[in-house]
Amino acid sequence: MICAVIDYGSGNLASAARGLKIAAERAACAAEVLITDDPAVVARAERIVLPGQGAFADCAAGLAARPGLRAAMLDRVDQGVPFLGICVGMQLMAMRGLEHEITPGFAWLAGDVAPIDAPGLRMPHMGWNNLDFIAGAHPLLADLQPGDHAYFVHSYALTGADRATVLARTEYGGDVVAMVATGNRAGTQFHVEKSQEVGLTILRNFLRWDGIAPKRMPQ
Repeated sequence: MICAVIDYGSGNLASAARGLKIAAERAACAAEVLITDDPAVVARAERIVLPGQGAFADCAAGLAARPGLRAAMLDRVDQGVPFLGICVGMQLMAMRGLEHEITPGFAWLAGDVAPIDAPGLRMPHMGWNNLDFIAGAHPLLADLQPGDHAYFVHSYALTGADRATVLARTEYGGDVVAMVATGNRAGTQFHVEKSQEVGLTILRNFLRWDGIAPKRMPQ
């Protein structure tokens, strides 16, 4: 199995790849984890991971600037290959990003990525926070329990999401979407590569996941 970690000049690439390699060992999965910006590699990948950090517009521009990379990734995901977006990688799944300017996303999810509305709280939302979800509601949540903690660093979050696509939420001045899934596409607002055992469990589950959504998603 080739697991492509998309290199477009943004994200904790080495940390994400290292986490995936550890997760592959735990899953007894013969995964070859490749950090790549080569469309030919992406076109034959069996898992795709899109890290991201920084501004939505900058990440979108960085991806578009690599010849053929965005198209190869979108085509492969359209073929049913499991996809995992991390932080801004998850945000790019939305319709639009509203950070500094309006920037189109992949339009896989309803909603926009907008500033977190948390008056009086420090920005960015940074550090460990608990996850609220229905245990066992999705294969990516296997062996996790509501209240488990993950590591966040962000000032913008998905708003106006379809409830059926939201796997987990956290609280920071109100509900914040923490994890999403639609079909074979999933994403975490938190950094799985920095979330220790919780993150490694999600990465292990992702490598085992066939991309098929459960018949009933959490509401």
